[in-house]
Amino acid sequence: MPQFTLDINGTKQEVDVAAGTSLLWVLREHLGLTGTKYGCGIAICGACVIHVDGSPMRACVLNVEAVSEGQRLKTIEGLSEAGDHPLQKAWIEAQAPQCGYCQSGQIMQAAALLESNPSPSKEEIKSHMNSVLCRCGTYLRILKAVDLAAQNQTTSQS
Repeated sequence: MPQFTLDINGTKQEVDVAAGTSLLWVLREHLGLTGTKYGCGIAICGACVIHVDGSPMRACVLNVEAVSEGQRLKTIEGLSEAGDHPLQKAWIEAQAPQCGYCQSGQIMQAAALLESNPSPSKEEIKSHMNSVLCRCGTYLRILKAVDLAAQNQTTSQS
């Protein structure tokens, strides 16, 4: 079986998996990083959003060999060791999660937005977040949490 070296959350990880194995299953089954969720398996729902070199990507449709050595991967576990990222705090304050299943994908999608645009407008937030589905329909609370995180992030940098 081929061996792949991945840079995940700042740590080099070696995995022995078959070529063509979904990165989602490498993360969950081989590395124990279960924060990234399986939702649809066809890149529609967004429960599996991770960052590849800072860009939000769907891990369910990325094969392990597509993520070359040298690319930096970040999962929800790598967002903050203490769970105190501005988005994580805002998620709690805005009471965004209901069932919670989509939340890691939602947070990772939002983190990519705030990384590239620290002060997005409400329309920019809606546009960026509309590709991650929430079965419970907590979209208004999710939008509130992203806006709150942006405001808190901007305030703490001032």
